[in-house]
Amino acid sequence: MSVLHPITTRRAVLRLVEVGDASRLLRYREQNREHLAPWEPLRNEAYYTLDHCVQTLTESREAVRLDRAYPFYALDLSGQEILACFTFSNVVRGAFQACHLGYSIASRRQGQGLMQEVLEATLPWAFRELDMHRVMANYMPRNERSGRLLERLGFEREGYAKRYLQIAGVWEDHILTSRVREP
Repeated sequence: MSVLHPITTRRAVLRLVEVGDASRLLRYREQNREHLAPWEPLRNEAYYTLDHCVQTLTESREAVRLDRAYPFYALDLSGQEILACFTFSNVVRGAFQACHLGYSIASRRQGQGLMQEVLEATLPWAFRELDMHRVMANYMPRNERSGRLLERLGFEREGYAKRYLQIAGVWEDHILTSRVREP
């Protein structure tokens, strides 16, 4: 798998996370704490420390090595600021050849089409380089922006899961979608 070469779009450099990104990750977490809180699990104070960021990135690199997950950053063109994060996770091989897609974007970058730009550039990589047959992405019904994004990216609704994930301390329903590789 060729996962070492960054992908450059008009506004971002997309690459796998590196342990050296810890201070960038901490800054992203701190700057977007309130913005992301309604869409993520509850976070304790340790989550917002450099040590936790180093641990997260070390575990992320191990997940890549084990072919379990591929966490990316969308960085500004200078490579200094994280604009968005996204991960192809829960990789299942064999007859399934599938994974989940999760993502977040910095509050000051939302509504500019950046997440669509980033994912349009990397979904072909997931299908080609990771040899995925199906990429699944789920969103809460009240997250209409995410639903519209996934629709624009060619994801199709496949189901509805009641109390699917615990988000911000509440078991939230999710709409299940996927995009299947074209033959």
